[in-house]
Amino acid sequence: MKIIPAIDIIDGQCVRLSQGDYAQMKVYETDPVSVARSFEAAGLENLHLVDLDGAKQGKVTNWKVVEAICKNTSLKVDFGGGIKTKSEIRQLLELGVKQVNLGSVAVKEPEKVSIWVDEFGADKIILSADVREERIAISGWTETSSLSIHDFISNYQKIGITYVTCTDISKDGMLAGPNVELYAKLLTQFPALKLIASGGVSSLNDLMQLKASGLYGAIMGKAIYEGRVSLTELQTINP
Repeated sequence: MKIIPAIDIIDGQCVRLSQGDYAQMKVYETDPVSVARSFEAAGLENLHLVDLDGAKQGKVTNWKVVEAICKNTSLKVDFGGGIKTKSEIRQLLELGVKQVNLGSVAVKEPEKVSIWVDEFGADKIILSADVREERIAISGWTETSSLSIHDFISNYQKIGITYVTCTDISKDGMLAGPNVELYAKLLTQFPALKLIASGGVSSLNDLMQLKASGLYGAIMGKAIYEGRVSLTELQTINP
């Protein structure tokens, strides 16, 4: 299982929210590049980079941070937050981003995303499934749609999508443990899925539970920033 540290960006700074609430923001670092380098120095290979300004505004905003991290580290960056156009995807990939996360646009404009899958390849796109009580949330988690996560994944699996990040919003940033039951249910329903868990990871035990469930990856942020899990300890998950 891949351990994927997260960097969430607002105004160029490394922050974390609680349950996606912008009013519950805590700034951890003013220099995201130094944070990314610390992950790389600890032997981690992946990075989940989120443009929270972009998610709110509906367009990629923190371009300079993306470029700086891609230029100054060898991390495999997956990026999300406000992507709405083909040109944004192309520019992100040209900057060195390995995969893009599509959430709101995948809910609202599936025909357009289907064209992007054909053009860029399914391996370049991660379906971002952010859920409240198994319903998909969009627009920086400010809206909850009527679409179930099961239908959402099923529709995209038909056009070749295999990478899915599932975030349980109620767990995100709360350090109360991930929704292991939901992930197990999804993997039973979609056994070929490369499912990435996000939200709630607070300890090494949480990571071991997720690994035992057969997940492809696990994203974690606040547990690292709050010192619940050290970067050294993370190396024991995938020695």
